[in-house]
Amino acid sequence: MATSQEQPSLPALPNEENRPSISELHGGHPLAQAAQRLWIEPEVKKGKKKGKFDSNVVKTEIWDALEREGFRYRSLLLVESLGGLEKFLWPNFTEDSTNYHILCIALMVNVKRRENVPVWDCFQSNPALFTTLFRRLLTTSLDPTLPLALQTHLLTFLTTAFESLDTPLVRKECAPLVSIAIWNQLHSESVREERFDKYPSTRKLWRASGKRFDAADDEGKQRLKFERSWLARMVLGFFGVCYSTEGDNKERVVYCERFVEFLTDLESQLPTRRYVNLLLQDLNVLTVVKRSPLYREPENGLFRDMVGLLEHFVYFSIDDHTGEQLSREESRKLHCGTIAKLQRVALKSFKEKLTILALSNYGAVSQREELRGHLKVLDEEEVKQLAEQLGLRTTYPQGVEVGVGREFWVECVLDRCAKRVNFRDEIAEMAVLPTETSLFHSPIVKDERYDGSRPLPVPKLNLQYLTIGDFLWRSFLLYRAENFFGIRRDLEDSIARLQPKLLFPRMETQFSGSSTMALIISKPSILEVAPPKVGDDKPAYIRAEINVNIGHLHDRARREWERLGQGDVVFLASVRGYDEEEQRLRGLEGVKGEQTPAEKYGVRKVRSAEVIQVLDHEGKPLVRDTAFIKDDLAVPNWGRRIHVRLDRDVWGEDQAAVESGKADVYEGMNVLIRRKGIENNFKPVLQSIQDLAQSEEVPIPAWLQDVFLGYGDPESATYQALGQIKSLDFRDTFLDWDHLQESFPEQKVLSSTGAPIDPPYIITCSPPPAPEVAAPKTKKRKTKKAAAEEAARAEELAAAWTVSSYKLPNQGPYPIDKPRHNTLRFTPAQTDAILAGTNPGLTIIVGPPGTGKTDVVTQIISNIYHNFPNQKTLLVAHSNQALNQLFAKIKALDIDARHLLRLGHGESEDEQGQSFSKAGRVESFLENRGVLLQAVDKLAATMGAVGAHGDSCETAGYFWDVWVKPAWSKFGDYLEGKGFGKSVKEGAVEVREGDGLSVEGIVEHYPFTAFFSDANGGEGIFTQEVLGKPVEEVLEVAMGGYRHIEKVFTELEDIRPFELLRGSRERQAYLLAQEARIVAMTATHAGMRRREIAAAGFRYDNVVMEEAAQVTEAETFIPLCLQEARKEGGLKRVILVGDHFQNLPIVQNLPLRAHARLDQSLFYRLIRLGVKTHFLNQQGRCRPEIADLFRWRYTNPPLLDLPAVREREEFKLANAGFRHTFQFINVGPFKGQGETRPSPNVLQNLGEAEYAVALYQYMRLLSYPSSAITILTTYAGQRALIRDVLELRCKGNPLFGMPRVQVVDRFQGEESAFVILSLVRTEGVGFLRDVRRVTVALSRARLGLYVLGRREVFEASPEVREALDKLTENGTRSDKLELVTGEMYPTKRKADEPLGGEEGGDGGNKAVVVMEGVEHLGQYVFEMTKTKLEALKEERRRVIEGRK
Repeated sequence: MATSQEQPSLPALPNEENRPSISELHGGHPLAQAAQRLWIEPEVKKGKKKGKFDSNVVKTEIWDALEREGFRYRSLLLVESLGGLEKFLWPNFTEDSTNYHILCIALMVNVKRRENVPVWDCFQSNPALFTTLFRRLLTTSLDPTLPLALQTHLLTFLTTAFESLDTPLVRKECAPLVSIAIWNQLHSESVREERFDKYPSTRKLWRASGKRFDAADDEGKQRLKFERSWLARMVLGFFGVCYSTEGDNKERVVYCERFVEFLTDLESQLPTRRYVNLLLQDLNVLTVVKRSPLYREPENGLFRDMVGLLEHFVYFSIDDHTGEQLSREESRKLHCGTIAKLQRVALKSFKEKLTILALSNYGAVSQREELRGHLKVLDEEEVKQLAEQLGLRTTYPQGVEVGVGREFWVECVLDRCAKRVNFRDEIAEMAVLPTETSLFHSPIVKDERYDGSRPLPVPKLNLQYLTIGDFLWRSFLLYRAENFFGIRRDLEDSIARLQPKLLFPRMETQFSGSSTMALIISKPSILEVAPPKVGDDKPAYIRAEINVNIGHLHDRARREWERLGQGDVVFLASVRGYDEEEQRLRGLEGVKGEQTPAEKYGVRKVRSAEVIQVLDHEGKPLVRDTAFIKDDLAVPNWGRRIHVRLDRDVWGEDQAAVESGKADVYEGMNVLIRRKGIENNFKPVLQSIQDLAQSEEVPIPAWLQDVFLGYGDPESATYQALGQIKSLDFRDTFLDWDHLQESFPEQKVLSSTGAPIDPPYIITCSPPPAPEVAAPKTKKRKTKKAAAEEAARAEELAAAWTVSSYKLPNQGPYPIDKPRHNTLRFTPAQTDAILAGTNPGLTIIVGPPGTGKTDVVTQIISNIYHNFPNQKTLLVAHSNQALNQLFAKIKALDIDARHLLRLGHGESEDEQGQSFSKAGRVESFLENRGVLLQAVDKLAATMGAVGAHGDSCETAGYFWDVWVKPAWSKFGDYLEGKGFGKSVKEGAVEVREGDGLSVEGIVEHYPFTAFFSDANGGEGIFTQEVLGKPVEEVLEVAMGGYRHIEKVFTELEDIRPFELLRGSRERQAYLLAQEARIVAMTATHAGMRRREIAAAGFRYDNVVMEEAAQVTEAETFIPLCLQEARKEGGLKRVILVGDHFQNLPIVQNLPLRAHARLDQSLFYRLIRLGVKTHFLNQQGRCRPEIADLFRWRYTNPPLLDLPAVREREEFKLANAGFRHTFQFINVGPFKGQGETRPSPNVLQNLGEAEYAVALYQYMRLLSYPSSAITILTTYAGQRALIRDVLELRCKGNPLFGMPRVQVVDRFQGEESAFVILSLVRTEGVGFLRDVRRVTVALSRARLGLYVLGRREVFEASPEVREALDKLTENGTRSDKLELVTGEMYPTKRKADEPLGGEEGGDGGNKAVVVMEGVEHLGQYVFEMTKTKLEALKEERRRVIEGRK
């Protein structure tokens, strides 16, 4: 969607100057003082009897203070942060409350929405009163005397409400406002009848609506009249504002922007769009708005862009009532139908004047200006008649001035008949590579200072989407904007580091700095411009050469430049330099506003290019790692030639500019910029979304589509709705019969034998056959009670599961043949999730910290692997680390490694040196081929078969057919002669008494005894132990040997294609498409490689996604579509695993995160929609008291502890040297400072950094292993600072070593025995107000957690206060670090054991020492270090003397 060029600057970021300070929150502001009087102090005095609430208090104490400050966001946030809504405004709201009261509530709701904290929770306590509040707000929103600024706040409240339709409380109030009853406001009955004829079901709904109205009493009729007219009245009022010239123009613009946002939200969700769209088209909303003075004012570019977004949704290609996506052809037919109707009306009513129009082709009439020309012959009354006959509204209620007249009616006709751009064509035309325009002149990319006070012209991600195509369109725009934002920031950073300066008087650009990510270049040389392909008007490609010199860079940077690979995107920039004179003039002229580096240094043009290859200075291919080649005899030449493909989408425009006399863009290119590889994958992901959007059939199964879009029954995609598989083999899921019974406490489970049996278990859902019992001969009739009991027993039996067992077949005599088993005793919640995941359908598993999500996923994959050998599973995760953990556990189960494949750059060899990448798997197959062929040669030798049987897979196949199978058949004939059937030849064992079969006979006739002579330590396959067993067990051992041999030849048959396919690429493609059954990759890799994976013919049946709550919707959707759509088959299972109570997807662009909800995951959206979840409710990671710190976040159901965390010794012992296993430590100002900002986006706290390092040193001096300690922090800038302090104090010192240091967001999914957590903030809570981050931060430690922060800051936040109360045990635990003397790690002291001096203490040598601050701890550690060094010196001296 194109945006207007004239854009107003968005409001400044609500930084610390625009947010209440800690002193203000603690009483330094009049509103905080009012809060103390009105609800904070009364809450403390809860026992005191409350008096009658004075409704005027809200106005005098809150409203007037807010009004005096102009309803500044700072003031509103202060009231909300102090709990004004939950503790004062809502508890005291009644039906008689003043309008000031309800407006204050609306203001608080808006603040909560902008702060991204829960909005509606407090209202759940009184739904009836919420109805009163909502109705009062609706009535107030129609009050024309209300100032526009307050009307804007009410609009924001209503927008928030319609965004929250997943909340039943809110949905109940919103639904009547957009029901079919609003069609009462259509201008004519004929419009309704036309719609009724097209959709007969709407006629029934309309009649039902009328009956409800007729049956209502007078009060009910008034309510219904209000509901069905409210939206139309709001729209008409909006028209008045658009055409008004009174009042503050800025307020009018902001109100209109918000109103268009509100309408866009209604249009973008099917439940609200279904009836609203017809009403808005009937009111000619777009025509009215586009003709308004407000729309035409040049400075209102944002408003115009908002209207453009609304227009996109109004005319989106969807059937409003069925929800079906219209194809290009269907859209064309609808448009042609509109033109045909126009031509019929023209021919019938205006034949003399519009004959040419009636006979023109559809394409010509669709042209706006051509149609306008046809209508010029009509006078005003005739135009009006034409509009009326087309079903258009031509009049408005009295008092609504929208400039009705000839021009207005003409515009209405033109808008109705205009041909709309299909969203698919729109996406196809949008560039995936940025230029300076899309980077520096787009409001959603450029301005990261967004504060939420104005909307943005971008679609939102909310509960529902109109169609799959609509979802892809929104995703493409938002993902593109997010990535362009990151590119812009990287370009600005690199250019700023180069320090370009404009030299006078020559006006040349000089670069006095340097950057490892940017190089100074001269004009690129154009090598080739390939002619366009057939049907295209752009060059096929433009190949250019860029000469660079990397000699001034360090080795690592040189290597990174040389390793630029094919397809990597680099950026060419034309930089003018810093103009000191211009900056001086800006200061003299009082120009305000902080300049970006791009503006400051004069970035004129930016073009993108894709790397083809990097060559040396002579144009020869590079030898890897040339950066490290040292030549003492010659100075290496660091000149490099980078061959690239230029952006062909803008090449034509650039050349047209040159032809018109403008300068060549590429002449001025003087900087080449690259990005980090992990961040530079945007182009293929955008192309993947483009490809999917162009497809008429997206490969999403029908059973999932409605749930994905947010419609219908949220349970319809679960396995219960789709049908549970009748019988499933759970293999090693259950450890014993008791475990099976415990796992399904509410399910009747019956053994097939009538007695407990051993695993593995096959569970069958159908009831067992009823025993045949003769009916008793009695004339006595059953009583009703007896009959009811019998019926209940029959029903219970019908619902019971039958469990049978079997013995795993012997697979051979070698250790490698022994199957690997699960050893975990899964909890009932885990087995419920495993059952759901093994069955077809959508499964959502919520796993709080430490609840075994990875183990559950692994078992599901194992069950699918064994139950459905013809199905393939795609395993996706957010991070490579998660995939590494999954693969480690998958390999521990009985899954053949040759069926595993890992795609992407994150694969690494495991401890056994195995690589699961494509190249690694092919290599493994070829290596295994050699081992297997050796086994064939060995078998041939033992069977006396002369020849080169082990030369290849082909010769091995002949050997199998000619030698092995006949030998085994002969053994089968022997067994058959002893009374056996032919089943033995097929691998089955069936022993019957009286067969005359003996152990000796089996051993004598077994054809492979010599082959297995080296088994069992040289005893062979028939050991003395085996020979002493019954004949059926000996025969099973013999069968196991055959299965081992059979597997050798089966694997060789699988490897045979790799002999025939000589190219590595062909081999890898075959591996992916045919051999791999479990394929793993990150979500990012799926987006990058979708084209080539789909082209390789990869087909899969199941998708399992780990860390799904951390993956954006687009990145979750693409892995579902890595294969081409097919009529039969398709996806059978989608399993999403994650925890929406922890971190959301990481989004860098604040506007897109705050306004568009780009950080929304499909996982969380499906939970909001009500899709059934499987909650893992027992944690086994950490001490119960540490789990209490985050347990409060999980209440339905509650998070419990596994018995192990209470029984295992490590969880019972104290942390050596610490009084507490966890503690919040208040860190005051250090050297007079708290948090600092060395640069705008960097937050640091030196006091906490020093404290964290000193605490780490203390633990190391007590012999804690460094590998068990992790220092976490909430900001990347603090991580860098902590690492600097560690470098200074610990690196190179064997006493300390280095711990892991990481930011909290990057540590989700990991754990550490001991965690030191630095919260950094001292002037405000910051993003930790999002309690999801708090949950992650507090759940990483297993045995010890020590949190460093400023207590008064976090006490001021109601969201974080709960966690702080847990950390401080409601204020009873000291916030000064309490250490214990006289013990080393590990200690034998129990965690709950009193210390000396405490009540119940042993009075030993262990005492508590309190650290008063960072200086005290630093001195304490210094003295300990000094003592430790002296002790080490003394020990060394004694050792030396002992040697003497």
